[in-house]
Amino acid sequence: MARVSPFKFMQEVRAEAQKVTWPTRRETLVTTAMVFVMVAAAAAFFFVADRIMLFAVTIILGIGG
Repeated sequence: MARVSPFKFMQEVRAEAQKVTWPTRRETLVTTAMVFVMVAAAAAFFFVADRIMLFAVTIILGIGG
């Protein structure tokens, strides 16, 4: 692999960064909100699943209370 000078490397990095389509503030906020909603939904699902499994194991083994 050919060696590139640090100056040339930084120029190429800048050129590539200018090609990026950055999200708008609104897109970022909407996406962030959706992540929080999905995390809350997953947490609720796993909480309910855990409680159901705990209940089943308690009945099967006859322990706990």
